[in-house]
Amino acid sequence: MLSCETTPESTQVKSQKILARTIITTDGEIDDIDSFIRLLLYANEMSIEGLVYSSSQWHYKGDGLGTSFTSEMQMTKELYGSRTSLRWPGTNWMQDLISAYAEVYDNLKVHDSNYPHPDELRNQIYVGNIDFEGEMSKDTEGSNFIKAKLLDDDRSPLYLQVWGGTNTIARALKSIEDEFWGTSAWNEVYQKVTEKAVIYAILDQDATYKNYISKKWPDVKVYYNSNQFWSFAYFWKRVVPEDYQSYLKAEFMSDLINNHGPLLKKYYSYGDGQKQEGDPEHIHGDPNRLVNAQWGTFEPYDFISEGDSPAFLHLVDVGLKNLEHPEYGGWGGRLVQLDSTLPFWSDGEHISEYNPFTKTMDLSYAQTRWIPAIQNDFAARADWCISDYSSANHAPSFKLAKTKIKVRPSEQNQIELKYTVDDPDADQWNMSHFFYDELSEEKMSNYPKVSIENDQITLSDFDPETKAGIYHLIFEVKDRGSPPLSSYQRLLIELE
Repeated sequence: MLSCETTPESTQVKSQKILARTIITTDGEIDDIDSFIRLLLYANEMSIEGLVYSSSQWHYKGDGLGTSFTSEMQMTKELYGSRTSLRWPGTNWMQDLISAYAEVYDNLKVHDSNYPHPDELRNQIYVGNIDFEGEMSKDTEGSNFIKAKLLDDDRSPLYLQVWGGTNTIARALKSIEDEFWGTSAWNEVYQKVTEKAVIYAILDQDATYKNYISKKWPDVKVYYNSNQFWSFAYFWKRVVPEDYQSYLKAEFMSDLINNHGPLLKKYYSYGDGQKQEGDPEHIHGDPNRLVNAQWGTFEPYDFISEGDSPAFLHLVDVGLKNLEHPEYGGWGGRLVQLDSTLPFWSDGEHISEYNPFTKTMDLSYAQTRWIPAIQNDFAARADWCISDYSSANHAPSFKLAKTKIKVRPSEQNQIELKYTVDDPDADQWNMSHFFYDELSEEKMSNYPKVSIENDQITLSDFDPETKAGIYHLIFEVKDRGSPPLSSYQRLLIELE
């Protein structure tokens, strides 16, 4: 492991990188609240273009006319039967959280000038299709907004995050179909929409993707997370290895997250005494109900859930190239396209990864492996809410001169690579590396030797018996600040 010191860079410089465009749709589950609070602390890392209230199988408003509704989804059909509304948290909670964000905004701007103004975020809030689970029969201001964004002249990808059901997105697509189907413009419109729309869905929380989007818009790209998100959801104690659970337990969450100003004060934790309006099943804050037969036993201020956070963590550029290649894996998990003819990336049995703590293949480890880095980064941003620049930590910048090399082991067994590391706080840092075995066509028979000295990485002793293919070598630079923060570079080694 290499240790080094760096000199400070100038601070508060507006980032020049292109930020991913995104729209969030949410049903307001309590874990959506916590995901939304974390999202606001990462609002400098993406271009948030819309915040849309939607419904799901777990939360819907009802039509106000007393109409009864029975879920299309088997689990909620059995749990709730026929209802006129279900656990509806209202359409003001995003505004309330943005008001709390406004109280820390000036401090966040000290750490990164990319943070959007609170009024900019308020102006992006829309009410979508919320009457019932899967309701997509009528246009709403939320569906019309998504429709307009899909039809605008910006051809860059538009990431549509699905924290509840897909129904408001489905309505936007249905409205486009209704307007253009059968016209001379249809083919061009269809191509534009399918080239730019990327749906990142956490489970199916209504049937509108299956019943409508997949049939009428089969070329829309979908990232479907059905297993890996559990690392950050209600079942985390069953999924996260004990070695990593400290990053989700009370001591970490209470000391490093909750007590950091008015925004994080609203973050829901076990036994914190808070209660979400409109949801009678939000009992997690009751300090007398910390034992849950389904999820485990908890302590006051333990983490509850942020099941939707992988959808936006996928957009945070930490150097892993997962935005261009979801199959590479990153802070939003790892999703693979099983059929090259279908634009559908998913997790599941086909991408289980070896969990070194349990020594088993693990459906969630592609997400779990990043928990320490993700949580430390969250804690640093919590500090940004209350601390000046010099009193907080900021992630180092790390670049490899080359991120892909070709090697013929029989002819050449040494590669030299230049790199740069700049830490804005002049912290010392360490560099480590690992081969991401699950991404390789074949596991290397023997790993090449990796040595790191000064500003150069040297790879040597390539095994000539190793099969041809592309191998992924991940480098991590972690500073020695508090909390320690990480940046990455991925080196693709093509053995010929």
